[in-house]
Amino acid sequence: MTQRKHIRSIRNAAVVGVSTALLGVGAPVTASATSVGGPAPLAWSTCEGTGLDPRQQCATLDVPMDYADPGGPRIEMAVSRIPAEKPDARRGALLLIPGGPGGSSLNDPSKKGQKLPQDVRDRHDLIGFAPRGLAPSTPVDCGLEYGDLALSKLRPWPAPDGSVDANMATARRMADACARNGGELIKHLSTANEARDIDRLRAALGERKISAWGVSYGTYVGAVYAQLFPHRTDRIVLDSNDDPDPARVSRGWLAGHEQGVEDTFPEFAAWAARPGNPDRVARRAAEVRPLFLRLAARLDREPIPWPGANPAELNGNVLRQTMLDSLYSPDTFPTLARLMRAAEQGTVPPAPPSPPEDALQNVAAVGAGVLCGDVAWPGSAASYEKDVAVSRAAYPLTAGMPRNAMLCAAWPYPPREAPVRITGRGPSNVLLVQNERDVATPLTGARKLREAFGRRAVMVTVNSTGHDAYLANGNACGDATVSRFLATGQRPDSDVYCR
Repeated sequence: MTQRKHIRSIRNAAVVGVSTALLGVGAPVTASATSVGGPAPLAWSTCEGTGLDPRQQCATLDVPMDYADPGGPRIEMAVSRIPAEKPDARRGALLLIPGGPGGSSLNDPSKKGQKLPQDVRDRHDLIGFAPRGLAPSTPVDCGLEYGDLALSKLRPWPAPDGSVDANMATARRMADACARNGGELIKHLSTANEARDIDRLRAALGERKISAWGVSYGTYVGAVYAQLFPHRTDRIVLDSNDDPDPARVSRGWLAGHEQGVEDTFPEFAAWAARPGNPDRVARRAAEVRPLFLRLAARLDREPIPWPGANPAELNGNVLRQTMLDSLYSPDTFPTLARLMRAAEQGTVPPAPPSPPEDALQNVAAVGAGVLCGDVAWPGSAASYEKDVAVSRAAYPLTAGMPRNAMLCAAWPYPPREAPVRITGRGPSNVLLVQNERDVATPLTGARKLREAFGRRAVMVTVNSTGHDAYLANGNACGDATVSRFLATGQRPDSDVYCR
């Protein structure tokens, strides 16, 4: 399974996957919260958990499991807020939309929300939530085998010879587990349904319009919300952007890793060859790529036992997955360099820590439901074999993984809706911010979202490396541009480049 934006986050918290949707029975379901009776006002109380800002409050919102049957079963959505710090200057609510699918922003008002400039926090309530299916909202669980929770298994890395047979078997096994254990809710996980949940949250907050900061997969959620509910949007920031191609959706995001790695690996190579770097792996940057490829090929043939890791060996695909994870931020470059140095010596570092299995199970199930619920994937091994062969030849660093079969190839439930097509219809109130070198959401895909929005958006392209730009891996110019927009509504007249 490939949950991106998504899978490296499992290592740190428990975040996975990506997707889109509409209803395949008659007209698209675009009803707002108010058209299905409207939610009751939220009852705020003290949040559970440690390390939270004492100002953060939590509540639970009931939403329909199936928006085509609004009077049917309900599910719970956990939400949080820190109120605007200057009530007399308050403009409204700023929704923090997480990546994933499988990511949560429930604690973000206390955490990354506090990185926002003071004038943004003065004017906005900071709103977080756990998307449908993700605990402590009503959860889903596929009951996957422990080995299938390995990062190198969740991504569909082909066999060393390029075969996809094992990937197809894994897809069937994982999809069967989700069908057995996922319950009715897993059939109703989709990006469009998350957007509808957001609109019910907007109504429960008592807001006529809502602002948002969506990151990674959250950019697609924000784009779908802006498409389905354009006149409910205030100031929309989309950071590290997904290609909205309605014909491919998550399949296109997976394929985007080919270009994302090619864009980013040279930065790692330059760093890994720099004199004085304690984690230096080569004398010249040009030597790093062939060294990585040689090590991966050797580990394909001769894996090194790795007690306590999942899987319990360092093989070629574990090294490749570590490469993918490490390119998310220059801060994590040392992880790859140290593993390469250990592999050269025939050793392994201590096994990486893993979140609790129940958290991994929940995140993996949410990712599966959304990825597979948004768009249909081919079910034929032959189609993946052909694409993987082409990808391996053109992009050897990613070894064919970005065009391979994940569990959606065997998903038993057809999408309930067609993917949402992003268009330029609606107010011009969207600001995209995008790093030039982003392994997970490459610039090529971000440009597709910018094109789809047309006059509704402008894009700030940042000369920086890493996934997540604003207040993370971007630069001061990009940060200032986004902050100004959120605080004042002032947006560049046209696309800009931040050197």
